[in-house]
Amino acid sequence: MNFRFQNLLGAPYRGGNALIVNDSHLISPIGNRIAVTDLLKSQTVTLPIQASSNIIRVATSSDGLFLLAIDENNRCLFINLPRRAVLHRITFKGPVHAVVFSPDGKFIAVGVGKLVQIWRSPGFRKEFFPFELIRTFADCNDKVTSIQWSPDSNYILVGARDLTARLFYVKKVKGVHFKPFIFLAHRDSVVGCFFGVDKKTNKINRVYTVTRDCYLFSWGYVEEEGAESDPPSPGTPERDTDGMVLDGSARKRKDFDWKDDTRGGEGEYVSKGKWELKRKDGFMQAPAKLTACDYHKGIELLVIGFSNGVFGLYQMPDFVCIHLLSISKEKITAVGFNGLGNWLTFGCAKLGQLLVWEWRSESYIMKQQGHYFDVNCLAYSPDSQLLATGADDNKVKVWTASSGFCFVTFSEHSNAVTALHFMANSNCLLSASLDGTIRAWDLFRYRNFRTFTTPSSRQFVSLAADQSGEVICAGTLDSFEVFVWSMKTGRLLDILSGHEGPVHGLMFSPASAILASSSWDKTVRLWDVFDGKGATETFRHMHDVLTVIYRPDGKQLASSTLDGQIHFWDPIDGLLMYTIEGRRDIAGGRLMTDRRSAANSSSGKCFTTLCYSADGSYILAGGSSKYICLYDVADQVLLRRFQITHNLSLDGVLDFLNSKNMTEAGPLDLIDDDNSDTEEGVDRQTRGNLGYHLPGSMPNRGRPIVRTKCLRIAPTGRSFAAATTEGVLVYSTDDSFIFDPTDLDIDVTPETVDMAINEGQMKRALILSLRLNEDSYIKKCIFAVPPSDIQCITSAIPFKYLQRLIEAFADLLESCPHLEFMLQWCQEICRTHGHSIQQNSRTLLPALKSLQKAITGMHQDLADTCSSNEYTLRYLCSSTAGTNK
Repeated sequence: MNFRFQNLLGAPYRGGNALIVNDSHLISPIGNRIAVTDLLKSQTVTLPIQASSNIIRVATSSDGLFLLAIDENNRCLFINLPRRAVLHRITFKGPVHAVVFSPDGKFIAVGVGKLVQIWRSPGFRKEFFPFELIRTFADCNDKVTSIQWSPDSNYILVGARDLTARLFYVKKVKGVHFKPFIFLAHRDSVVGCFFGVDKKTNKINRVYTVTRDCYLFSWGYVEEEGAESDPPSPGTPERDTDGMVLDGSARKRKDFDWKDDTRGGEGEYVSKGKWELKRKDGFMQAPAKLTACDYHKGIELLVIGFSNGVFGLYQMPDFVCIHLLSISKEKITAVGFNGLGNWLTFGCAKLGQLLVWEWRSESYIMKQQGHYFDVNCLAYSPDSQLLATGADDNKVKVWTASSGFCFVTFSEHSNAVTALHFMANSNCLLSASLDGTIRAWDLFRYRNFRTFTTPSSRQFVSLAADQSGEVICAGTLDSFEVFVWSMKTGRLLDILSGHEGPVHGLMFSPASAILASSSWDKTVRLWDVFDGKGATETFRHMHDVLTVIYRPDGKQLASSTLDGQIHFWDPIDGLLMYTIEGRRDIAGGRLMTDRRSAANSSSGKCFTTLCYSADGSYILAGGSSKYICLYDVADQVLLRRFQITHNLSLDGVLDFLNSKNMTEAGPLDLIDDDNSDTEEGVDRQTRGNLGYHLPGSMPNRGRPIVRTKCLRIAPTGRSFAAATTEGVLVYSTDDSFIFDPTDLDIDVTPETVDMAINEGQMKRALILSLRLNEDSYIKKCIFAVPPSDIQCITSAIPFKYLQRLIEAFADLLESCPHLEFMLQWCQEICRTHGHSIQQNSRTLLPALKSLQKAITGMHQDLADTCSSNEYTLRYLCSSTAGTNK
């Protein structure tokens, strides 16, 4: 029952910037969550951290330890990336469009509206208020769009929408005012600005500014001795080094002095000269606009992304085009280099597309794309290794559940995919669509090998197949019928008529060939498909039936109705066993357009999807709400409610709306006064605006409404997946995804391990040694366990310590003389934790290979010893026989 959030599938990227840290880990925002992708292992993990709204900017420190995430509400999370824990929180006073850590990791530069703020970066030390504002530069006349630090962390280069870039000297020197140098001559807003470094002296000698109208400006540094001071400006109020107006007596802000600064320091060399425009180059992509750019100082490469889906790679400073290719027809919203400069990252928010491309070999390192619209349905394979999703974008995607990667996409459907079903052998996937077809997909050859159709076009909304895989049934939306086909021949066998409304629920009994169907005509019908006798039983309800599902043993049937109730039936006797009243459990969340409060509103207070657990003891229920409810079937009680998201960018998350946001023209959030992107000539391409201009779209500015469309529990019973507005949320009970805070206990010492061994507490001693992660103590505890207690102790070892234990066994087998003792340990480990090892084979593969290598080597040594002994015995026997003669 201890389900915890494990991963988020279905959308690898939703907007904002994407970064690569430590040359192998890709960080990308997904709504109000953050995904970390290991590009070497091809594995994606979503951090169990939620921001208050969609994340728009992320930044990481140079060592990859700290992550800064800023959302649409200007709230910032300071995250310890290895521990996946939020260390600090802060709220900025304006919209943030740029944030960068300094190369030395001591400071953070944040572009808050027109201001550039320098904050002292928090560390591991405990502080009352860790964020300390050091300096504020108020020179820009429009919002800041780009910030770049110099390699020595003394200068920042700031680009803004006021058509300028500015060079600031960050540190303070008493009595000296370094006026920022302004780079002019731009005709459009500056998208990016970068420093060029001389490789011999490691000093700044060039500056590149990239503008939105597809031009690159290259600036060169010229030293000047005895530069003239600024001409007098009568009537202009004096400003201090922070841009604050002086009132003649005292400053209004506390003066933070930099303790290590002196006049004439090494880092002031750029302030003593001037900058000249060396060349101006055009990218020749009109009428497209330049939307994203990045520069790598080490190899002097510049990558550019445009609004028409084209990207270019240029060698600087000569502006030589290396690549000019097209990714898609949509706007590229994020580009970037990894630390080595051999991989490029591209993100397209409208398509949910995220690419990592190696530009030298012109090959993809990663290519992932989520569903364009919300996911409608999903299905687990019988072995729980695969997860299939279908959506309104007409596509079917198959994901590896353990890694979170999509490995195949089927796009043959011409309308929304409404239902999915895996066949018993896991090699065949069925999909139903509103285009009037049922398609069968081969997961070995990745092709559509059979298509089931009807004499006249119908819209299918439900799908089922019997246990043998011989018969396929589909329910329709328009004709209220159930069609039956033969899987082998593809021939239409029968049409089951009787329902008077759309057939939205369909499932075969796991124990027999009885088909259950639910419809909006307030009935659940049971059909004997093979005998062809029509409906054998009808269960009548007081309201429309939304879905129906069998218990895994086939001895119980559950159905949900429009009044928020879940009815449990005995399909054999046809009796109502009990009912769960769930209206109050699922109620929650008020839409911006609702005239009533969440408590008094009747909309969304019903379950549209149900799913039994593997043992049938509890049932999951979800609907048009922010909650997923978990009920105990026998006692009809609510065990737990899962809130699928806290993202305030979605509609229906808040229970109480702020009355201050209500105006005479309606709710303030629904008034469309944001016209900045249209003024720039590029329509906003975000997921929230996809259906805004479509006929019949919701009058809430296209804000997605939080809901759960489909729930499925894995056949193993250890995880379940929910198709929600945010994507496919995967919850798991596996210990490998749970952080155990007891590892931080100060009592875990070598003395404690020795004390536990002396007291005979072998299980506690072994777990303490694994937490201590000291190789000598782990081996000491292994040898201290009596052979008769091995089975008991292996069953008590948590899975997260299994890899370390297997590595210790592999090391011991190469040098330990106690062969049978070690093999008994290995046998019990495989017997007790075999399921977990199989489910996480990718993670444990290196340790298992080491163990296999050690066992194989020991086997070979034993084989050689036995063969040698056999030959020696034969020789002795033959010698003895010859002597006796």
